[in-house]
Amino acid sequence: MINLDLSWPQAAVAAAALGGASMALRRSGRPRLAGAAVFTQEAGLLLGLFAMWDLAGSFTVMGPGGALSRSRWIWHFERVIGLPSEASLQRVFLPHPLLVQFFNLYYDSLHFPVLLSCLAWLFVWHRDSYRRWRTTLVALTGLCLLIQLVPVAPPRMLPQAGMVDTAVLYHESVYTNVAGFNADQLSAMPSVHVGWAILIAAAVISTARTKWRWLAVLYPMMTTLAVVVTANHFWLDGIVAGLLLVIVLAVQAGVRRLGLRVSRFRDRTVPGSAEPELDLAVDLAVDLAAASRGQVELECQPRGTTPRAPGN
Repeated sequence: MINLDLSWPQAAVAAAALGGASMALRRSGRPRLAGAAVFTQEAGLLLGLFAMWDLAGSFTVMGPGGALSRSRWIWHFERVIGLPSEASLQRVFLPHPLLVQFFNLYYDSLHFPVLLSCLAWLFVWHRDSYRRWRTTLVALTGLCLLIQLVPVAPPRMLPQAGMVDTAVLYHESVYTNVAGFNADQLSAMPSVHVGWAILIAAAVISTARTKWRWLAVLYPMMTTLAVVVTANHFWLDGIVAGLLLVIVLAVQAGVRRLGLRVSRFRDRTVPGSAEPELDLAVDLAVDLAAASRGQVELECQPRGTTPRAPGN
């Protein structure tokens, strides 16, 4: 399996080192090192994000005692609003070991590589869009981590859900203590897997220009299927992650509109910064007024006299 074998302190130290290297490269004054400075800065930011994610998985503001009761509430709420049973979907795949093992590998391995690949694609070929989506990623992950400080057990730990822990079944679990209540197993709400998958699809669809970009929709669909079949998340975990992404995007759009209005207001109030069209109209009005004044003076002079120059 592909896993980032870094603890959060190691990732934090690496992020700080990359940040320091970026500052040193910027201060060197060499234009050729500017690109390297930007790259190290962004790499440090992503490592810092990973450190926060890993730390949040091992830290909670509440004890694990209420994790099962919160998971049970989610299960009941889904039944009330009519969402299909996760257990019924899982039972469709359980008779097919290869498919189940594929979903286990999908859940454990593709989370970070796909995200990093998308960010690299944006950074190299669509730098103008990269910063916006990187900011979206940081904001979304931060909101998810804040909510995950309240422990919620995944459906594989809830007997009432009637689901099988497929990773334990096929000895593919990434958790060190599969039989107990590790804190990093109690961060089921919301699903960062699903949230990042939706973000990646949105970034690809809004940035790429090829008609094949719509195939990116398959990634969040497959991710949602994988997290449910492996009993790692409820439907609601993914739905909440998607709603958080919508909120982040809406706030970003509002901030951009506000910034545009402030910029336009400043341009109108600062002297000498009027619109070119307004300057042209003012100059034309002044010229017309001067021409009209000269014509009136010419008509008022007696015949046979020499015309006076305007202003004399």
